[in-house]
This record gives sequence, C-alpha cells and structure tokens, in this order.
Amino acid sequence: MSSNELYKRSRYKKIRVSHVCEIGVFMPERSNVLDFITKDGTRATLVEPDPDRILAIKKFFAGFPNILLVPYAIYDYNGVLELAQRGESTFATALPFSPAVVNDRYQVRKEDTFSVECKRFDEVDDGAIDLLHIDTEGCEWFVLKYLKSRPGVISLETHGKTYSNPYLPEILDWMARNNYQRWYISKSDSVYYKQGAFRVTGWEKLRLKFMDAYITFRKFRKGMGKGTTS
Repeated sequence: MSSNELYKRSRYKKIRVSHVCEIGVFMPERSNVLDFITKDGTRATLVEPDPDRILAIKKFFAGFPNILLVPYAIYDYNGVLELAQRGESTFATALPFSPAVVNDRYQVRKEDTFSVECKRFDEVDDGAIDLLHIDTEGCEWFVLKYLKSRPGVISLETHGKTYSNPYLPEILDWMARNNYQRWYISKSDSVYYKQGAFRVTGWEKLRLKFMDAYITFRKFRKGMGKGTTS
C-alpha cells in the first residue's frame, strides 16, 4: 500500500480525522499517515522502538508541533522486549513467526537482536484515535487487544506472499465483535472501517473480492515455488 493511499481514500470518503496513530513507523518519509500530518496538520501519535529510527523521526518532523513520538514497542505487557532486525523488518523474537521468518526463511541471529522497552497499548491510547495504522511484523494483535479508541478506520498488516499474521483468528474475532468490516486490502495490509462510518460502494466490494482471489492465488503460487526449491 502506498504511503498516501489511506489519505486519498479517507479524503474521498470525507472521513473526519482529527487524530491519527501509526505504530511501527520505521522510515518517516514513507509513513502511512504522512499526508495527514504535513498537509492537514492532523494531530499524530507515532510509535517506534528502534533507536536509529527514533532519531530519524525526530529530525524529519522537527518542525511539526502536532507530533507525539512514543519511543516504545507495543506488546502484551509492560517491560523489556527483544527485537530482531532483518533489512526493513523489525520484529519481536518471542512471536511464533514473522514475515521475515516465513517469506525469507530468516533465522534469528544474536547479532541482529536488541532489547527495547515495551508497553501495553492502553498505556498509550488516549481513547481519541480516529485512524490507526499498525505494521509491527506480527504484533498487531497486541495493539487491538488493549485498544481503548474505536477508530473509524484501522489498517494493519495481515498477510504477504506466503505469510499470514500469527494472530489472524484473534484479529478477525475482535473486528467482528467490535463491528468492523473490511474496506479494502493491499498485498500486505487489510483496512477495516467501523460500520456506519461511511458507505462502501458496490464497486469497492467487487474490488475487494478480486483482491481476495488475487492474494489467495499469489500465496498458492509462492507456496508452490518454495516447495519445488526446498
């Protein structure tokens, strides 16, 4: 999903967005909430635990008073969490699996790991988030689990190549219980909307079915490819 797709679609639907939150920012210039911040001056909470990325975010958004930077990982408890970094993928080593492990067959090496402070999301969430984007390489469930806000839009990484989020059943159950439905999907993310927030057109529903079929076919093809090369 391009960094401004959430912005363009939200503007088209005339969704009221006064507080955005992105968890797992990584590169600030590619933030999925960048246009909300720079074009509209929207209040933003940015969550990123990597020390190098924290410095980059502070430098990039130095002139924006509407930013709150939260320098922690989000997890199932308050404490310390071990992360591993593989290219652009930074994930908790305690997870059952992550995109880097599944898609790249990466095996965690000690030299790739570092420890950070982690918090439950109810320590961060003020209950007023309108749009939430989560890209935490498998920890997305731990955000939803402690989410106090009920945003109009929630975007999160659920799939990619042969990877499926390790907590996908919990995520789907939470969405159903809290009256969220899928709006659209990309090659890696699913974007949900709170029922009643806006109207989804027949074309959007048809496009979602097409993308579902494409993702299923793509996963099957990637899986077959791995099977023939193993």
